[in-house]
Amino acid sequence: MEEPCPAGESEELTESEESVYSGLEDSGTDSSSAEEEEEEEEEEEEEGPGGSSPPPRTHAPRKSKILEDDSSLKEDESLLAQNEYEEDSSDEEDIRNTVGNIPMEWYQDFPHIGYNLEGKKIYKPIRNKDELDMFLEKMENPDYWRTVQDKMTGADIKLTDEQVDLVHRLQKGQFGDVHFNPYEPAVDFFTHEVMIHPVTNRPADKRSFIPSLIEKEKVSKLVHAIKMGWIKPRKPKDDTPTYYDLWAHEDPNSILGRHKMHVPAPKMKLPGHEESYNPPPEYLLSEEEKLAWEQQEPAERKLNFVPQQYRCLRAVPAYSRFIHERFERCLDLYLCPRQRKMRVNVDPEDLIPKLPKPRDLQPFPTTQALVYRGHTSLVRCLSISPSGQWLVSGSDDCTVRFWEVCTARCMKTLPVGGVVKSVAWNPNPTICLVAICVEQSVLLVNPCLGDKLLYGATDQLLESYVAPEEERVQPVQWVTATMEEHSKGVRLVVQHSKAVKQVTWHGKGDYFASVVLDNSNMQVLIHQTSKRWSQNPFRKSKGLVQCVLFHPIRPYFFVATQRYVRVYNLLKQELTKKLMTNCKWVSSMAIHPGGDNIICGSYDSKLAWFDLDLSTRPYQLLRHHKKALRSVAFHKHYPLFASGSDDGTVIVCHGMVYNDLLQNPLLVPVKVLKGHAMTLDLGVLDVLFHPTQPWVFSSGADGTVRLYT
Repeated sequence: MEEPCPAGESEELTESEESVYSGLEDSGTDSSSAEEEEEEEEEEEEEGPGGSSPPPRTHAPRKSKILEDDSSLKEDESLLAQNEYEEDSSDEEDIRNTVGNIPMEWYQDFPHIGYNLEGKKIYKPIRNKDELDMFLEKMENPDYWRTVQDKMTGADIKLTDEQVDLVHRLQKGQFGDVHFNPYEPAVDFFTHEVMIHPVTNRPADKRSFIPSLIEKEKVSKLVHAIKMGWIKPRKPKDDTPTYYDLWAHEDPNSILGRHKMHVPAPKMKLPGHEESYNPPPEYLLSEEEKLAWEQQEPAERKLNFVPQQYRCLRAVPAYSRFIHERFERCLDLYLCPRQRKMRVNVDPEDLIPKLPKPRDLQPFPTTQALVYRGHTSLVRCLSISPSGQWLVSGSDDCTVRFWEVCTARCMKTLPVGGVVKSVAWNPNPTICLVAICVEQSVLLVNPCLGDKLLYGATDQLLESYVAPEEERVQPVQWVTATMEEHSKGVRLVVQHSKAVKQVTWHGKGDYFASVVLDNSNMQVLIHQTSKRWSQNPFRKSKGLVQCVLFHPIRPYFFVATQRYVRVYNLLKQELTKKLMTNCKWVSSMAIHPGGDNIICGSYDSKLAWFDLDLSTRPYQLLRHHKKALRSVAFHKHYPLFASGSDDGTVIVCHGMVYNDLLQNPLLVPVKVLKGHAMTLDLGVLDVLFHPTQPWVFSSGADGTVRLYT
């Protein structure tokens, strides 16, 4: 409470007060209408954040402090009545804030919001409410909806009922003042009667009735430009709306006809006899058929209407389902998805691979030249000497016959006392030795044919063997032939525990491998002739072994079971590859002289060609034969391979392997050779190429061996 002042000073005080408050006169004066104030408050309601803060501090009213409870000034009320701030209400403006008429955004980043009369900062109310506090206040405070933030002070103000009504009226587009009537009768300022005197009595200008020279010049310029064609008159706009036919595919010049991915609408089915107004009697439904038609589901009905008969066209009523059908058709057109199927017009000739003509791939065997007759039963196996002069054949008549290739003369017959399953001539040209599988033993026979020095040296080599001091345990027994057997040509007998079904030599001519009919790990055995030593390379059985082969160059060993061909490295003693044959039962196998490709024949009449560098699956599966394949063979020098089958044919194919690793092998079947007669449902049992000539030998179930050249 300040000390009371004498009455004389009050006038000066009011003047000083006027000077203090004069800065606020611009921002809010008595003259500002109530409407403007309410609009401001409406803006504050929209812009101010939802949360309310503690109630604003109690503001001092605008009446000067001297007037508060001052008993000494009661006499001078006549003076104070002239005070210009007497009528001010405290609602108009909060006079604590003396920043003047400036944007309050300038104080956005400051903790205060202006200065009071003493020049001290007015701090903003603390607003640290998060969304959860705001939500709780929204739920709990009944006056939350009518609370707005005052921008000048940052405080929350609760709107009164009159202010809320004003806001509602302004939002509805009504007038702010309740008592204003927008529909008052209009005052007719100018009477509808014609007056005697004009409103203005100014005489008309001279220019209003003389043609303008400037306009004349402009018009003449425009006329000249139109004559010269510089200005083209505007075409009148065509106001007719353009409609596009959605399904205009037939016209190639239409907009949609030029679309690449345009799918034409499916045509509707044309009406048939049943839709006629006078259909033939067979199209009309009987009573039972009508009943059945009515009981069916709409989707199951063949016709979606019942055919009816009328005596003439005039008697036909309007079609009841017309709009329904049109609507369904429109739905079909725009709802049903249509798929674009790319139809490729391919000439069937283009699908056949372009293979060279067989005559360009000569030489290959084409005709039967010789027939080697003499065996009385089926001939199971063949082998040829490295020189190509002699041929050996083994048969079920328990004999092995040696033939001269060029003359088909039987040079020697060796009875062996059992069915011959396999024969193999030693590939080393300096050794004359043939391995023959008979029942449970492998006979090493010197046929004593050809060069006397050659077969003499072979005998000397076999006799030079010195037995080791210690007996080694072996899976087989090596037995020297008796005198009687020696006279027939047998030199050594390798006795196995079970029946032997195949024998094959290593390329160097010292080692050979035999396959035994057994399920154990003793199926495959490798023997060394010079040391008379045998070993079992496998610890466990991987399936029923069909045949084995030595790689012609590298130390690899191929073992074919029923479905797989396993490739072993003999030096590292490990499995290198496992080939999937895609066949049910492998019957035979041959390796290309280059060593990178092998072929497998199978009993389900397939021939699989493997490229070992390419994949473990067949590069190509050939299905040329009608029946089971019994034997396959490669030529040592020519790009030829052959397969013999139970259908009695030998198919010779051209199989070119290129040195360029990027180029795949070329496989072309070139000739089907026939001649063997079918016996006991068996045809060709073995095929074999001549070592130097493009000739092929085949042995059959008819007891003959044939040479095709």
